[in-house]
Amino acid sequence: MPARDEPVAASFVPHMRPEREFGGEPLYFAVAEGEPVVIETDAGVQFPASPVPGRRHMLGSLGDRPCIAIDAEAAQLPPGTTRIGLRRLHELVSDLHWSLASRAVQIVAWDRNHRFCGRCATPTQPQPGERARRCPACGLRVYPLLTPAVIVLVTRGEHDEEALLAWGRRHRGRHYSTLAGFVEVGEELEQAVRREVREETGVQVTDIAYFGSQPWPFPSQLMVGFRARYQSGEIEIQESEIVEARWFTPEQVQNVTASRGGFSIAGWLIDGWIAELRARAEHPQAR
Repeated sequence: MPARDEPVAASFVPHMRPEREFGGEPLYFAVAEGEPVVIETDAGVQFPASPVPGRRHMLGSLGDRPCIAIDAEAAQLPPGTTRIGLRRLHELVSDLHWSLASRAVQIVAWDRNHRFCGRCATPTQPQPGERARRCPACGLRVYPLLTPAVIVLVTRGEHDEEALLAWGRRHRGRHYSTLAGFVEVGEELEQAVRREVREETGVQVTDIAYFGSQPWPFPSQLMVGFRARYQSGEIEIQESEIVEARWFTPEQVQNVTASRGGFSIAGWLIDGWIAELRARAEHPQAR
């Protein structure tokens, strides 16, 4: 896991304690129509320093500062504020603030989407001190849900000189990335890795090893990353999901549009693989 995420985990504490227990100024993360609310200035993007109208959700605390999500209505936003997508916001604020804003988006969406019981349609009630909504009629209790998905970098060669990347149909342009897919009910993560790679490319894998994880708020997913090595099979793509899949060397990756950098775990996987090969080239005696 990249070091960039360690300060986020170390400094923010998730909880539902009352705001009055904290002496610092609150940090507000308003959400309207599924997007964070910000103030854009010549100096950059800022979150509103005072609360906007809307239902409040305690996210946790950053030191002595409570972090509050607000479910706002777009029509009631104060002058000077605007909505901004999470992908664009990532380029404009710190990792910590982006993490808190994405958390706010997911909590607000969950609360809105479960205001009625899925079993009997009775209005649900928020539970004090607990991130849950409960149906007073049948007792069904609903917590925020995460959808687990596996994402994997498959390599082959004596020293993993090639990686299997695919151009998925969800990308409008030619963009190559690692393979990924949702975990099925009753499935182990490693089973999901084998199944997804086989379904999407026809390739069998072995030596599956955990790499790291990333919350992915598009919408509420948890991406669980793995490395795996080629075992057998020829590439035969699942055309409903994949436009093209092929083996790349690090040099070939440099010449295409591919997932790179710190925004997603796909970029961490690819960058980590390239760094490993560079280190081997610089220190061949370590092979």
